[in-house]
Amino acid sequence: MESRDVDGTVRRACTACSYVHWGNYSIGVGALVMKGDKLLLVRRAQEPGKGYWTNPGGYIEQFEPIEETIRREVQEECGIDAAVKSVVALRDQPRGIHNIYIAFDMDYVSGDPTPDGVEVDAAGFFSLQEMETMNVAGFTRWLVDVAYGARSKGLLQDTKPIVPLNGYGLFRA
Repeated sequence: MESRDVDGTVRRACTACSYVHWGNYSIGVGALVMKGDKLLLVRRAQEPGKGYWTNPGGYIEQFEPIEETIRREVQEECGIDAAVKSVVALRDQPRGIHNIYIAFDMDYVSGDPTPDGVEVDAAGFFSLQEMETMNVAGFTRWLVDVAYGARSKGLLQDTKPIVPLNGYGLFRA
């Protein structure tokens, strides 16, 4: 590997083939699950964010569709079954590992909030009034505003695209 100018940006590239390392990226997902007028939150039991209340979520796996990732993460962290309705927010955080975070509006399906005891040590549905006295993480406070102040339905999952595109996760306005 050598450093080489590729389309105006210095990138790592293989000296023996055409491989170019385009960068380091991670994609996180988060759930906004409402039950009545209360939002599902979990308290982080590990760093980063230990002791802070956040919405449940995590990182996508290499071969896992994103809508399955968020359902799995909610189930694993707090025992709640929820279904994807739409994509309602996106955070772009360019840094050493460029992080994209996608927030999903989800329908509560079933279950009682039960922390996994590993990543999460508490879980529950909370009102805005209850959250005022809780140690809610800053980014989560922004997502709470998104959940309660929805001004649009967000990007909805396109389950019947005009062209069959197997293996694609499609969301549209």
